Amino acid sequence: MAAASEKPLAPTPSGTTPVDFWFDPLCPWAWITSRWMLEVEKVRPVAVRWRVMSLAVLNENKLDELPEEYRAKLAAAWGPARVAVAAEQKCGSAVLGPLYTALGTRFHNRGEGPTPEAVAGALADAGLPAELADFARSDVYDTELRASHREGIDLVGQEVGTPVIAVPGENGERIAFFGPVVTPAPRGEAAARLWDGTLLVASTPGFYEIKRTRDRGPAFD
Repeated sequence: MAAASEKPLAPTPSGTTPVDFWFDPLCPWAWITSRWMLEVEKVRPVAVRWRVMSLAVLNENKLDELPEEYRAKLAAAWGPARVAVAAEQKCGSAVLGPLYTALGTRFHNRGEGPTPEAVAGALADAGLPAELADFARSDVYDTELRASHREGIDLVGQEVGTPVIAVPGENGERIAFFGPVVTPAPRGEAAARLWDGTLLVASTPGFYEIKRTRDRGPAFD
């Protein structure tokens, strides 16, 4: 049952596996993973349910430990996440996918960044009310933002970032994992193979992590 502060999730089509995907609109790596996830929808019987998390919330208790440049990015992260949650609360969870695509296309592919103009343009691109942009500077839905963020983090643990992905486990519980972090987004059967492998390791009892140092930046192709 959804908490009182949350909108019910959109139902998934019959015969598909629901995949909850928590994103922060500002994160370029989450953006690439989300485009991969859309590819997975084409080649596997899954349906993505978009959820909002916040890098600003995730890091708010350790700002003193972070470089000044990253603290500035976190400050800028509040606005887009707040707008996304306001859109969900006012228009329903089904709008999150199109809005995230519009925000990410402008922020990352077009290089506009999280400017007020980019947010306003994304709302127009997604066919959503322009006044939702006002929530970027408002904490009126911060309780809902924190609740959505906390649900994903409670599933996966604290030592992660965005995205967080959760799928149903064998006994009805959800299996959650951070990532995968990949660039560029795999397409077609390559996307399917990565999904199958990700599910395999994520559902292996006692498995926690595979990682290597990134030697290239995000590619938005």
